Amino acid sequence: MRRYLCPERVFVEGRFRSDLAVVLADGIIESVLPVESLPSDVAREVLAGSLAPGFIDLQVNGGGDLLFNDEPSVEGLRHMAAAHAGLGTTGFLPTVITDRPAVLTAALQAVERASLKVPGILGLHVEGPFIEPAKSGVHDTRQIRQMDEATLEALSGFRAGRLLITLAPECVAPGMIRRLVDAGATVAAGHTNATFEQLQAAMDEGLSGFTHLFNAMSQLTAREPGAVGAALAAGSAWASIIVDGHHVHPAAMRLAYSCLGPKRLVLVSDAMPPVGGQSTRFMLQGREITVEAGHCVSAEGKLAGAAIALADAVREAHRFMGVTIDQAVQMATESPARAVGLDGGRVAPGQPADLVLLNDRFEVVATWIAGQPVLPLT
Repeated sequence: MRRYLCPERVFVEGRFRSDLAVVLADGIIESVLPVESLPSDVAREVLAGSLAPGFIDLQVNGGGDLLFNDEPSVEGLRHMAAAHAGLGTTGFLPTVITDRPAVLTAALQAVERASLKVPGILGLHVEGPFIEPAKSGVHDTRQIRQMDEATLEALSGFRAGRLLITLAPECVAPGMIRRLVDAGATVAAGHTNATFEQLQAAMDEGLSGFTHLFNAMSQLTAREPGAVGAALAAGSAWASIIVDGHHVHPAAMRLAYSCLGPKRLVLVSDAMPPVGGQSTRFMLQGREITVEAGHCVSAEGKLAGAAIALADAVREAHRFMGVTIDQAVQMATESPARAVGLDGGRVAPGQPADLVLLNDRFEVVATWIAGQPVLPLT
């Protein structure tokens, strides 16, 4: 059965437009056409607000008071997906951070089992353990290790959606990045102290992105541009950024946007368990993390992920970066999809009916996955 959605505005081809209708059939967007072109006898669903593609988040550590590392299972993924879908995120990469080898194995297996069962799971983000200890942030330095052949083979065999691997290029053997990319993975630099030259060599091997730009990476200086300089100077690489008002200064956000633009700068939440949940404290590998003034912090004062959903990042990008809402939405939809090789994040014929309705304050009013309404996690 067809449905005819008639919102006040629709996000199409990078901007919100008025007087458009979106026709859904069997969970797919069948067409986007002028409202005046609709047959007069069809039942129109008039929606107050702006209709956009559902948000796509490449870095979700947890949600609904659950940390993926602690519950790398189909049920854990189902719980996280429900928490984020209720907040407007219709597709995401559950993110497993540096941990014991058994946890990485369990995460790979959980996503493989969940890929056809849990709506919204787009694949997996492996953030560590192949990182530089000096740039570990809150990652457990006891679990940092080099990539061996067995692990490389396990990652190369992943076929349950998109695989994003964040690593420190200086901490893996030459040729490994190329082998991962040739196997279908997207490789990004993060938690790295690499030099500009090391990053250039990694990009020659196929590294295409930078994870949470400015954070946990070598900085831009006069004679050593570092990872930040490599990201800003690259002609085609993308970079994700955490826009919560704590991780990155607004001036640095604006600099990143001026260099990369809305097609290559990608908003991520870096969400931790409190997002979509009730907790103000949680445990991260034996350490207590507290949510204070909208951010997650360890007892030592280190940032430990974020306490925002991607919809929050869209509004904060508009506020802190000074970009239009159109540009902010693009950085949370089509741009992250493109970064990991997905044809998605668009309101266009043939696309899944993964949609979000926003009010005038650009807060989430309703979410649909494959045309079905999503209720917030209770």
